[in-house]
Amino acid sequence: MSTVAAPLPLHGRTAIVTGASRGIGRAIAIHLHSLGANLVLNYASNSTQADLLASDLNQSSAPLRRAVAVQADVSDPDQVKRLFDSAEKEFGSEIHILVNSAGILDSKYPSLAGTAVEDWDETFRVNCRGAFLVCKEAENRIKRGGGGRILLITTSIVLSLPPGYGAYAASKAAVEAMAKIAAKELKGTGVTVNCVAPGPVETELFYAGKSEETVARIAEACPMVRLGQPDDVAKVVGFLATDAGEWVNGQVVRVNGGLVI
Repeated sequence: MSTVAAPLPLHGRTAIVTGASRGIGRAIAIHLHSLGANLVLNYASNSTQADLLASDLNQSSAPLRRAVAVQADVSDPDQVKRLFDSAEKEFGSEIHILVNSAGILDSKYPSLAGTAVEDWDETFRVNCRGAFLVCKEAENRIKRGGGGRILLITTSIVLSLPPGYGAYAASKAAVEAMAKIAAKELKGTGVTVNCVAPGPVETELFYAGKSEETVARIAEACPMVRLGQPDDVAKVVGFLATDAGEWVNGQVVRVNGGLVI
């Protein structure tokens, strides 16, 4: 007797992942694709990496075309609108899932007193204004009635608050507050809003400006005695994006191996 394979948990659903060309965003996009989602891979400037990822994902799902790369600056409202328009046009459906993974960090790690106003503004432009604009667009356009998910990547640094991360921590703390309010404002729609807050993860963003000794010290401090991997975060995002994660709403999920509790 032949058996029919069960559909993948995100089969037929469309997801936008910002900052998808590398790091945690890339891992999230790959994982959501493995769960059956159609992917819009947003990138700010690295078209080569985004196009290669889209090509790889489409080869794995051939003959179906289930991934497309779309350039957009998340801090520009017109470009954010175009990003959502592209998603709806490409896959001919409502958008079910938004994952905002775009973000920047000042690798000089300055004190607050030593932080240039321009650097502070740039951090908030991408991390906070960008999250606001994509969340705002998603609130107006994401699918109602079940399966709608807004997932914002923040950071466990909001709890640990180490020196040198003033602008970064402040920008991400604002996003966490916004997400909790958005979850309440979407009452009755079936749309959930959550933050996923990684600890130290092996990405270009994490390594920038850190010595080998600093990296080793951070890994040793973790109860799991290692740094996080992008897939560690992606799997949590994947759970929250599926129907199994529906009862988690308005939360900040710290994904850090116990380093920050």
